[in-house]
Amino acid sequence: MLEECGAQYDTEQLEFGTTMKAPAYLAINPMGKVPALQHGETVITETAAILAYLADLYPEKRLAPPVGSPERGSYYRWLFFVAGPVEAVSTAKEEGWLAQQTTQQALTAGFGRFDDVVRTLELAVSGKRYVCGNHFTAADLYLASYIGWSMMSGTMPKLPAFEAYALPLLQRPASQRGDTLDGPMEESHASAGA
Repeated sequence: MLEECGAQYDTEQLEFGTTMKAPAYLAINPMGKVPALQHGETVITETAAILAYLADLYPEKRLAPPVGSPERGSYYRWLFFVAGPVEAVSTAKEEGWLAQQTTQQALTAGFGRFDDVVRTLELAVSGKRYVCGNHFTAADLYLASYIGWSMMSGTMPKLPAFEAYALPLLQRPASQRGDTLDGPMEESHASAGA
């Protein structure tokens, strides 16, 4: 996202379990998780929040649809759908928690059932280049990143609609530059990030 914005920034690589849990980083994010963005005195954690913040900080990049437009509602929907149900169901699947899911658990879980999330995502991206209108937004960045990562990690199926939507977006120059800066991903500790 920082590359899409053309922002000037510094990155800091943190190690899972060590520097992520060190006092210096816990002062920024008490959860000891990534990503986190520090912009002046402002600290933003949570990927969807970082994406929304940066899209608003760089309005000339048009990474968020205009306020009040139908596309803006869709933009919020997909940012928070990934941050909520998609991330939760991916974790549940990876940890094996879905194997014995009861009907009652599906009713109380925010994601419902795995198949519900997959079907919703597939409908959202099928036949679409972008999910919120006719141009690329931060919602596309998040969806494509998460779909790509989850197909790679095996937490989401490699559906033709997912590949047709996500793979071209993951080839955007900003995405490629960001991947280079991130370095090699360890599948066990990878996360879709800002």
